[in-house]
Amino acid sequence: MWKKLSSNLMKPLLLNLNKLQTTLLRVRFFCASFNRKTFTFKFLTNEKELLIIKESVIKILTDNLRRVDIMKFGIIGLGKMGYNLVQNAVDHGIEVVAFDQNEAIAHEAEKYSEKITAAHSLENLLSKLPSPKIVWVMLPAGEATNSTIEQLSEQLSAGDILIDGGNSNYKDNLKQNEELKKKGIHFFDVGTSGGMAGARSGGNFMIGGDDEASWKVLEPLFKALAQENGYLYTGKLGSGHYLKMIHNGIEYGMMQAIAEGFEILEASPYDYDYEAVAKLWNHGSVIRSWLMELAEAQFAQDPKLEDIAGKVAASGEGKWTVEESLDLEVPAPIIALSLMMRNRSLQEDTMTGKVVAALRNGFGGHAVVEK
Repeated sequence: MWKKLSSNLMKPLLLNLNKLQTTLLRVRFFCASFNRKTFTFKFLTNEKELLIIKESVIKILTDNLRRVDIMKFGIIGLGKMGYNLVQNAVDHGIEVVAFDQNEAIAHEAEKYSEKITAAHSLENLLSKLPSPKIVWVMLPAGEATNSTIEQLSEQLSAGDILIDGGNSNYKDNLKQNEELKKKGIHFFDVGTSGGMAGARSGGNFMIGGDDEASWKVLEPLFKALAQENGYLYTGKLGSGHYLKMIHNGIEYGMMQAIAEGFEILEASPYDYDYEAVAKLWNHGSVIRSWLMELAEAQFAQDPKLEDIAGKVAASGEGKWTVEESLDLEVPAPIIALSLMMRNRSLQEDTMTGKVVAALRNGFGGHAVVEK
């Protein structure tokens, strides 16, 4: 007998194999084969056949479904990304011990699921994790992340796994790895993309780490948190955040190009509906993208973006990408100019403009605009 399972049955099936086994055995059914694309199962009613195929069916389910063997890990940092990752994890049956400097946020997260346990300190978080421990740091790049990793290096034990999931400079990770290796702590640098929505329901992860055996332990976790084909083990430590750095450099250039296009439209003699333009360009156009979807959504809220100032801070990755291009002598003019345009957006007036205006006035008598 062939049956197609409903979406209501698929969710618990995907999240909890043991519950599936119990349910099927109660009704004296067990599936002999599974088609992942159609979610079609073949059920047997003969108890002898059931016993023969039970182990092979379990293997099929284990290999094909988004089932997680890592049942518990700790996360440090419940900001925009960390909070959503925690909810994503527990939705896939993973237990999480969560710590944030703002203890109220950790307790708020705890309300979402009984699988979330709030911790009031790093020591408390570690005490609630089984060994070998898995700890995910999800903090802003720089001092916050680096000081936390330094503290954890003194508190974790050989065999434990430490993940830096923020936007750290890969060079910082390389230095940290030297010390962590001496203590037998397995370190992974993870570039995380997809924004808050991705963290919540299917992210994108670029994962570097020297210990391949530890990667095999971690892979089910990332398979659960990522969208399909949304994670990649990139090899040795540093490669994850290096790839994310270049990813963000590309992102700079893409956003700048989109912005400049709308700037020209705004200066044109035509009266465009920018929400409609963005929607159009995202249906069959060669420039369709998630960024264009976001543009459409923003223009829907504010048709001329009159409620926001055009000031754009630059995060570290764009600068690091440009620095890397210079060190490697690889031209990257679009990314470099995108970074410079962000810096320019933060200035009310510039010495550059003043000097050029003064020089033009000096040699050619060109008028200057006085304050």
